[in-house]
Amino acid sequence: MGSVDERRASKWRLGHVLDFYAKTGPDSTALIVGGGRRRITYAELLELVVDHCAALKCRGLRPGDVVVLQASNSIDFVVALLGAARAGVVVAPLDPTLPLAERGVRANRIGARAILTDTKQPNERASFPDCPEWRLKTAELNGKPVVELVAAEPASVIAAPAPGLSDHDALLMFTSGSTGTPKLLPWTHTNLAAAIAGIAGAYHLSDWDATVAAMPLFHGHGLVATLLATLATGGAVLLPARGRFSAHTFWDDMLEVSATWYTAVPTIHQILLDRAAADFPADYRGRLRFIRSCSAPLPPATVQRMESTFGAPVLAAYGMTETTHQASTVLPCADRRTRLHTVGTPTGLSVRIVRTDGSTAPPEAIGEIWLSGPTVVCGYLGDASATASTFIDGWVRTGDLGAVDRHGNLTVQGRIKALINRGGEKISPEHVEEVLMTHSGVAQAAVFGVPDALYGERVAALVVPENGFHLDPADLISACRQSLAPFEIPEWIELTDQLPLTPKGSVDRSKLAEALTEVAR
Repeated sequence: MGSVDERRASKWRLGHVLDFYAKTGPDSTALIVGGGRRRITYAELLELVVDHCAALKCRGLRPGDVVVLQASNSIDFVVALLGAARAGVVVAPLDPTLPLAERGVRANRIGARAILTDTKQPNERASFPDCPEWRLKTAELNGKPVVELVAAEPASVIAAPAPGLSDHDALLMFTSGSTGTPKLLPWTHTNLAAAIAGIAGAYHLSDWDATVAAMPLFHGHGLVATLLATLATGGAVLLPARGRFSAHTFWDDMLEVSATWYTAVPTIHQILLDRAAADFPADYRGRLRFIRSCSAPLPPATVQRMESTFGAPVLAAYGMTETTHQASTVLPCADRRTRLHTVGTPTGLSVRIVRTDGSTAPPEAIGEIWLSGPTVVCGYLGDASATASTFIDGWVRTGDLGAVDRHGNLTVQGRIKALINRGGEKISPEHVEEVLMTHSGVAQAAVFGVPDALYGERVAALVVPENGFHLDPADLISACRQSLAPFEIPEWIELTDQLPLTPKGSVDRSKLAEALTEVAR
């Protein structure tokens, strides 16, 4: 476990993740925030969290209630998350760019009693009138930071939380599946404690370490690997001034916090590589302990370029929302072959490679990756059918093909599922198709990923117009912006007379990319 005491890790609860270091190292830096790069100590951060916890209770929230948290990578997000969790409230983090209407749908679906946001939204409350919006705002009081709840009226209307929640649940995570409707996954305090322990132990994180939040905190990647694993081990996290990754300021931010590591998706790694000649500080080479990559496959050639350019080992990790983020990772001591071609060994989990007949495959043989352990969730909330098909006797079927070599290292060979992976963002084709089909001029739509050197995949669509209807692809893309997150919007829409079909009459997804090429000629 490295620097992590397993007995203490087993007692971590989300709202109390700061307590140990606020007591033993109160003056140590926990966060660096804002354009002025204000340093927030563990003692200061805990005080903000305790105050926020009290404020939520004063406004009527009780243990077991659910709130939506929609904020950028900011001190507001951190305080709101940990303060709500400390009050026993279940938090559902959402993408800050999610359209207002979709946010309302999700808030209603989970029975949210309030929406915590750092952005003032337009006055469009028709879709969720019973859920007050409480705006988060950072201010200064007597030279100290304060996170206020602006115009936070009491949550007088008691919403019914999503059925199936328990006292053990800490977070509600939305995840795309093989259908268009996002699934709900409860992360328990036990899931999170095990996930933090697995990450911190694998990389030997300690209070000497520091990092920059390159990944959004509403995702498991940024939330668990960057924020929680660092705070639980006494390290420091810099939150970029704009609340999101910026290639222009990244290395300045790394220098400011004296970062010893960072984690990101391959897209961000590629951007940093492309700008390295101009941006990477020459004297920073060799100062990183490691660079972590997760959420999408990282090509071996990119690993080699990164290690050569940045002078640090690149460690690929593999995981999913169903495993509370990380399931396996390459360790810092791994050899070159392991770093280039595998995602390492499981972190606190057991792995099986299962053949199509249900038998366990021998070493080196390919099959579906199944995982079991304390970070694996119990199932999807309110979806018994999907739970029954994905979670079997404590194992989660990942939908990914892979193999385990004779040294215990896992390789991922490809996806069984049809999800599009755009720079680490998992996109349901069916969800985008449903949005396209709401247009009156669309008869059929098929959405799929096309290979891309930077993002891994980009979103494309083939659309069959209704007879006699003139469709403009640009208008369709514009219409998608009303219902889809920016990363879900198709970048190419081509019109066609018919979609490729299988003998059964269903869309043949294996031929969509070929059909796109033919239509575009």
